[in-house]
Amino acid sequence: MTAIHSTRLAPSRSGAATAIGVIAVFLWSCLALLTTLTAGIPPFQLLALSFAVACGASLVLLGLRGRAGFRGWRQPWPVWALGFGGIFAYHALYFFALKAAPAAEASLIAYLWPLLIVLLAARAGGEPLRGRQLTGALLGLAGTAFIMQQRASSQVGAMPIAGYLAAFGCALVWSGYSVLNRRFSSVPSSLIGGICGLVALAGALCHLMFESPVQPDLKQWLAIIGLGLGPVGLAFFAWDHATKHGNLATLGALSYLAPLISTLLLIVIGQSPASGWLLVPALLIIAGAVLATSGARSAQG
Repeated sequence: MTAIHSTRLAPSRSGAATAIGVIAVFLWSCLALLTTLTAGIPPFQLLALSFAVACGASLVLLGLRGRAGFRGWRQPWPVWALGFGGIFAYHALYFFALKAAPAAEASLIAYLWPLLIVLLAARAGGEPLRGRQLTGALLGLAGTAFIMQQRASSQVGAMPIAGYLAAFGCALVWSGYSVLNRRFSSVPSSLIGGICGLVALAGALCHLMFESPVQPDLKQWLAIIGLGLGPVGLAFFAWDHATKHGNLATLGALSYLAPLISTLLLIVIGQSPASGWLLVPALLIIAGAVLATSGARSAQG
């Protein structure tokens, strides 16, 4: 069994791991774009198929190393429970929130997780909370709120409380998972391949119980494969490594770049209209990211 412990990391290693976390942030910014190409696929079916792709790809890569590639899967049950619970619970709550509440408002509430990571990292992560990191996270939250408000639907109506609670649950689950994952810093990220398989199975069961299957067309299959290889594949491997070995507070602040990049990508492909209002949240989010990372660099220097 791999030992479970928390460690202090050398600044150079921490900085490299934090940079790897930015890969996950960029890939997650592609999530909205790829998801729009899967319109018509039920949520749990999409969850099952995309995570099955992620699991299949990891099995191929690990299989090239023979038995040695799967040695990292020999872990105690708390390691598996945290990974499965964090990834599956987040997506289940997120899908429910988008059905029970207006998408823009639900997304904004769910995107409290970067700020919660910054706050929780100081306590559970064993890292000092610096003013620049907190300010950077708050600026990112303000920029994200601006984006979500501008993209919100003009429809008005009562918001179900369940939708709010589910969206807030997303933020709690993902921030808690990201911070607690540091406790298993010695566990190799190859375990994520197995966790993706469990998530795919759980998604398939929920799909069979609650949804009617839909046959994807070629465009949808390509988007599903893209999701499985990127936002729900490589992204989780990168995030797992980053949360175990990087600076959690800086990662939380940098995560607010995702909604900005996501909006820019939607504009580029014509899914969202270009507008000058984007300059305001862009400046807020970029300023927040610069503040957060400059704080980390000065601390390491």
